[in-house]
Amino acid sequence: MKSLAIRSVRIIDGTGRTIERATVVIRGATIAAVGSDREISLPRGITKIDGRGLTLLPGLIDCHVHLCLGGEPDVVEAIAQETPALTLLKSSQAARKSLEAGFTTLRDVGSRDHSIFTLQRAIDSGLVPGPRIVAAGLAICMIGGHARFIGQEVEGAEQVRSVVRAQIAAGASVIKVIASGGVLTPGTSPDQAQMTLEELQAAVDEAQRAGRKVAAHAHGSSGMKNAVRAGVHSIEHATLMDEEAATMMKQQGVFMVPTLSALATTAACRLGCGIPESALDKAKSMTKRHKVSFKNALGNGIQIAMGTDAGTPFNFHGENAQELERMVAFGMSPMQAILASTSAAAHLIGIQDQVGTIEKGKLADLLLFKGNPLRHIELLRDRSRIMGVMQAGKWVAGPLSKT
Repeated sequence: MKSLAIRSVRIIDGTGRTIERATVVIRGATIAAVGSDREISLPRGITKIDGRGLTLLPGLIDCHVHLCLGGEPDVVEAIAQETPALTLLKSSQAARKSLEAGFTTLRDVGSRDHSIFTLQRAIDSGLVPGPRIVAAGLAICMIGGHARFIGQEVEGAEQVRSVVRAQIAAGASVIKVIASGGVLTPGTSPDQAQMTLEELQAAVDEAQRAGRKVAAHAHGSSGMKNAVRAGVHSIEHATLMDEEAATMMKQQGVFMVPTLSALATTAACRLGCGIPESALDKAKSMTKRHKVSFKNALGNGIQIAMGTDAGTPFNFHGENAQELERMVAFGMSPMQAILASTSAAAHLIGIQDQVGTIEKGKLADLLLFKGNPLRHIELLRDRSRIMGVMQAGKWVAGPLSKT
């Protein structure tokens, strides 16, 4: 196996530790050694990269994307007008943009059909470039519920069980349920619960039989509490969190995936931008509450994993790092935001033994770039600073991928 060393680099290793003037050795697909320059001696002939002035991070992880959506103003109408083949090609381009931005793992929590699993297999086989994808396939929603345009509508616990089994058989690594109304689906209210407690419990029970985790879309507290009672592993958005919901999430160890960018990019628009008026009104009415919910979650010690909801209006794939800027603006330290995007995200997804930290034995998923994000978190969004994105020991994006 070929070996490579990055020497004299700043390492932010995903555990909360920073090592200045450090060395990481990659052998094949994995990390062979990590430590200060003086701790690690290198064999003759090993390929070396001078890391002075550079920072090395674990490959970033986005826990909430929709690769089938392209950031169009009206994503519901856009996807309705596309053929499935066109959506798959668009999804592949979105995955590549995310990889080039330093995101080596994505969790896709809702697609128009099961072609997401085709894209996953194509990336895994090396046919097309892209991040590791952990995919849900179709979101599971009530009849007439939110996300039905990328979902499977269900009624009753037995049908929920059947649909969960079908999703897993198709290739789902995570199950996505819709516990409240949403912003983008016409006729649904974010603060109203959707799917019953019994239906949510059936989804969790069936998923756990197959060793799958469950992510629950929930804006309103009633939907959040139903989902937590049902045993889900993460609440996506958690926009209108009340004290009881926060306490329940903390006690049960349920993650918050805040997706601050989704509401922000929608609410920033004015009438006439192409976003349906109903979606625009809902987004604008919730942004202040979202900030309060995020601060409460942070202050109460709720586990937070980064997710963008990339693909929603003007929330573009490849711009995923904007979420870290928003988390810092709302009270996280840069280190906390990085941890939410690396080790915490890996724990939520259940792949912490493989990625999320720079440690001996882990896969060499790495991001090497100019500057120090602990001083300026916005540097992570500047692609011109990326020197290389490594995936399982291979440079797959940035100038180093061309050498």
